Amino acid sequence: MIERVLIHKLQKALTLYPAVALLGPRQSGKTTLALEVASSRDALYLDLESEQDRSKLSSPELYLGEHLDRLVILDEVHRTPGLFPVLRGLIDKNRRAGKRSGQYLLLGSASPDLLRQTGETLAGRISYLELTPFTILEVENSGLNALWVRGGFPDSLLAVDDGVSFQWRLDFIRTYLERDIPQFGSRISAETLRKFWTMLAWSQGGMLNQAQFARNLLVDVKTVASYLDLLVELLLVRRLLPWQENIGKRLVRTPKVFVRDSGLVHTLLGIADKERLLSHPVVGHSWECFVIENLLNAAPELVQGYFYRTGGGAEIDLLLVWPDGKKWAVEVKRSLSPKPERGFYSAREDLKPERSFVVWPGTERYRISEAVEAISLRDLALELHASGPV
Repeated sequence: MIERVLIHKLQKALTLYPAVALLGPRQSGKTTLALEVASSRDALYLDLESEQDRSKLSSPELYLGEHLDRLVILDEVHRTPGLFPVLRGLIDKNRRAGKRSGQYLLLGSASPDLLRQTGETLAGRISYLELTPFTILEVENSGLNALWVRGGFPDSLLAVDDGVSFQWRLDFIRTYLERDIPQFGSRISAETLRKFWTMLAWSQGGMLNQAQFARNLLVDVKTVASYLDLLVELLLVRRLLPWQENIGKRLVRTPKVFVRDSGLVHTLLGIADKERLLSHPVVGHSWECFVIENLLNAAPELVQGYFYRTGGGAEIDLLLVWPDGKKWAVEVKRSLSPKPERGFYSAREDLKPERSFVVWPGTERYRISEAVEAISLRDLALELHASGPV
């Protein structure tokens, strides 16, 4: 089993909060991680997709009231939104009895409805953690290309060959469109949402152009915005915002958007293996977004990620900003002789970041100039991860 980086944070959260919500896309490994944590505790696991387990909660206050001394894991909790008021009452009952943490572990997709329900009902009683598919911190450096091509979903990454991996991702996309998204109450045509998702893959890492998407889909701009919001909230798409500090220059203000899992990008575009990917027009943008997504997942929780671009051509692919204002600038290159463009140096003059890096596919770490360092994705991700608390 590949150890998940999030396990230590999850274990700590369970010692601090009565309830912890472990959120993430379907098949990202939430159940496996929860059961691993449960193995060292007195825990009760209920799968709310199982009719048998749901029937146990026909009188939830009575059933769960018999297990107040155990960690109760509720999988696919978004299926029973009426359960949250009961959980609040039981949590408060346990608090009065002196047990203030480690009561409930809730697993589910980060649907808008789930976040609203838990936010309204369990405010002050719950901590939220996001489990992504596998990242470079959890995969050996020798597996970098497989992680890029296949993406990080466990069943895709660990498949016996590229063909099996590709078929798994095709089935995953179909299931999401035809079954999972309608469960969240979204009345969107599966075919329309597939077209939109595919258009996002074609424009991977590009500036968001909602008007163009709307014309291609024959819908209005507000409808496109709602599609995008849904995929962002389901943790399938990332909206990367531009840095907006007032430095007296004309800044790009449109966000970039990209599909978060590189394997899904390749599947939406019909790319089944590395050879096809290397000859495809999306290859550069795919690599850039793969690097950015992994670095954002490795960064400490309070570190914010942006991109920076001016009308004059100054540009930084990823700007990492700490709460105290400290900045790291990251340029992404898929080249064995990585050299930043002039626009990167111009952007450095504008923002004066404390550290500057060029992430490249190699493993060697060396200085390109006095202020800029070439570094592998894994090494920079490890450095970011080590810079924050567990």
